[in-house]
Amino acid sequence: MNKFSLSSLHQLTAMRIRLFVRNREAVFWIMIFPILLAFGLGMAFRNLPADTFRVAATTPHLTQALDSQKPFFATTLDEITGIRALETGKILLLAVQKPEGVVYRYDNTNPDARTARLLVDRAVQAAAGRRDPVPSSDQLIHESGSRYIDFVVPGVLGMNLLGSAIWWLCSAIVEARQKQLLKRLVGSPMPRWQYLAAFPISSVLLFVVEIAVFLGFARLFLGVPFRGSLWQLALLCFASAVSFSGIGLLISSRVRTMEAATGWLNLTTLPMWIFSGVFFSSNRFPSVIQPFVHVLPLTAAIDSFRANMLQGIGISHLAGSLTVLFAWFIIPFLISVRIFRWR
Repeated sequence: MNKFSLSSLHQLTAMRIRLFVRNREAVFWIMIFPILLAFGLGMAFRNLPADTFRVAATTPHLTQALDSQKPFFATTLDEITGIRALETGKILLLAVQKPEGVVYRYDNTNPDARTARLLVDRAVQAAAGRRDPVPSSDQLIHESGSRYIDFVVPGVLGMNLLGSAIWWLCSAIVEARQKQLLKRLVGSPMPRWQYLAAFPISSVLLFVVEIAVFLGFARLFLGVPFRGSLWQLALLCFASAVSFSGIGLLISSRVRTMEAATGWLNLTTLPMWIFSGVFFSSNRFPSVIQPFVHVLPLTAAIDSFRANMLQGIGISHLAGSLTVLFAWFIIPFLISVRIFRWR
């Protein structure tokens, strides 16, 4: 590799970083927005007292039995009014006193309603004099790593790396192509691969700051644990960033307008946002589509982040995820070098 080749790659990378820093909108969406999103989710899913279930009973005796238990806010309603309250979501369960016993009306597709049914029946049976044959007690544990915010922070990190790499990269290349800036580089001795390589390199350098700020905020203000090695987490972030950059290069290799680029970007990113488990586990999807879910780069990134941060799993056990991530960079990058169009 000659001196000019090294110089051109350095200048292209430095140019990409300067253009990013000058773009205030990009700085906001890439650097500040994920912190605001994590802060909002942290506020919404902060540690709260045990839920209070709104229920109703058709007799004062049943209402008194339920009111004596902490999880309930019970009222007395006649059966018709209670059914209407169920239909409008004002209560989770209606306990109806019948000659043959108590009938519970509730929606069994609602998890809170199913929980309320179990607790209501326990309270009713206890009020009737039932005693548990086996004594039991509770030991409450609030462990960092088991909260929803601990689960969702790695997902937000992966989602933001995906959006930052693909959208910023595609917009830069397509805009330059629209303005006829790329064709000026055709006559230069700069190899095509260097122009393309400058984008993932600059992305990684910029993401160092982004990732450090975001994870620092998550640790200091949200208490998210880091049980794995930090250098291994850094390697996983690097692999994710270059993987997403490879996809962005492939999309922007031939697209000429931002309208077309937006369509391809939505087609690429939206399925990953849905299937890759950003806000809930990807295991919720049927087993028949799990092979498709696990070859997505965002799934590999998020699963490896959670394994490292929450479980402390080492890099040697994440070889499958790293293989998926690097494959999504190498293959698209090689294809992009071959099909890239300057005009």
